[in-house]
Order: sequence, then structure tokens, then C-alpha cells
Amino acid sequence: MNKLMLRRSIRNALLIAAVLIGPAGFAAPVAAQVSGQRAAVSASTLTPKRMAASGAAVVGLIGAVTGGLALARSTGRAGGGNGRRGAITALAMGPLGLIIGALVVVTADGGLGTGNGIAGGYVAMVVGLIGIALGGLALARARRIA
Repeated sequence: MNKLMLRRSIRNALLIAAVLIGPAGFAAPVAAQVSGQRAAVSASTLTPKRMAASGAAVVGLIGAVTGGLALARSTGRAGGGNGRRGAITALAMGPLGLIIGALVVVTADGGLGTGNGIAGGYVAMVVGLIGIALGGLALARARRIA
């Protein structure tokens, strides 16, 4: 894979992450100005931190799925090619989900059920780690095959 394809793959991965997580960054200041006191949050209420955690989990999941597909492709079980592009995408999306999930967990004010997105942050961290592991394995196999 040449450098231009690598740049496009990473640029597309970051663009997808920005589209998924961007609205939560704009919603947080507005929600903070509405009231100084936190109201009770129901389980179905979508708060800005829950949106950020969900977006991070989706980004990590994209990394894990592309890493798994790249690993299957590198072993010759699915599709053509050696899976290098998918491995690089997984190695871009996995850490992004991991970092954003960790930021959500670190900046949370309360525990589970408070609307701070802690559960989603933990899920994003785990799925991001899985994406990193699968992407790394697929990249190592793609290098060995090539």
C-alpha cells in the first residue's frame, strides 16, 4: 500500500470519528448553561456524555470489526488482498475509541446511571483494545505474507 492510500484510509477513519463524536462536543456547553443543578436522569435520556461514550464505542467497534475482517483476509479466509488496509484502519480507529472512552470515564462526575456515560466509556475502552489487538495481528500477518 502506498502512502497516499494510507493517508486516505486514516483521513476517512478520522472523518467518521469526527462525525460520530462531534455533536456531543457542541451539546455539552449548551447543556451546562441550561441550569446549574442536575436534574434526575432517566435510563433513556441521551445526555452529551452518553452521546460521546456511544460515539466512542461505535468508533472502537468499527476498529474491532475492520481488524477482524483484516485478520480473516490476511489468513486467506475472506476476500482478496492481504488485509493491510483494514489493519491500518483498525489501528487508527481502535486507539481513538479507547482514548475517547477513557476521557469520558475520567471526566465523569458520578457512577452508573447518572448520565455521565461511564458504562459506554468502559465499553468503548474494551472494544478499542480489541480493535488494536486485531489490527496489530492482521498487520503482522500481512507483513509476513508480503
